[in-house]
Amino acid sequence: MASSLTVNNIDGGYGSVRVLHDLSITVDFGETVVLLGSNGNGKSTLLKCITGLIKPDRGEIILNVDGEKTDLVGKTPEEVVTAGISMVPEGRRLFPALTVEENLYLGAYRKFARKKISENLDFVYEIFPRLKERRNQLAGSMSGGEQQMVAVARGIMSDPTILLVDEPSVGLAPNLVSHMIGKIRELKEKKNLTVLMAEQNFNQAIKIADRGYIIVHGEIEFTAASADELANNEMIKQYYLGV
Repeated sequence: MASSLTVNNIDGGYGSVRVLHDLSITVDFGETVVLLGSNGNGKSTLLKCITGLIKPDRGEIILNVDGEKTDLVGKTPEEVVTAGISMVPEGRRLFPALTVEENLYLGAYRKFARKKISENLDFVYEIFPRLKERRNQLAGSMSGGEQQMVAVARGIMSDPTILLVDEPSVGLAPNLVSHMIGKIRELKEKKNLTVLMAEQNFNQAIKIADRGYIIVHGEIEFTAASADELANNEMIKQYYLGV
């Protein structure tokens, strides 16, 4: 299925604290779009609005699946997952007292995905062979890098068409970050996914980005039509590259 997202003029936040201000982005079918910004600028808040964890105060979030459009504002997280959107949350958020494989099975909650549990389990074990080796190990006893693998694999178990990834580099050593970014690209290509990734590690994000946005204080400050435009932007050079 061909899926895309359009966020139009979103205002949102937490109670009386408004984090997002008239924010608009698009993620077209088959793209990897990166949302760049330092901590506290609204990246995670936007992803929570998309997934139904936060209801925006204003605006619309349009999911387009094969030409059929649905406004996700007001939808529950369960309804958003059922529609084909999966999120890999910041901080991994695993069930530490369950095994790797039990965590992965929980990712297949979506009704459509239950029919493909065996197929998707074989697929994520192919991408992350370490997880197959340790499928009976408690998730909470694994290293940070291994836990991130579980979190990404769990997102794939719902058999999504759109994958949201929130700060996959947090808490990982540089070599593990590079490995994880490469795996996200591999998953995207092999599963024909549409990806929106929130990240503050510019050097890693740019490796898989088709294009992207820079978010500052809940507003889109720069829209790049390509990875090259991101790399050559003065704001990027100042804040991320130290130029």
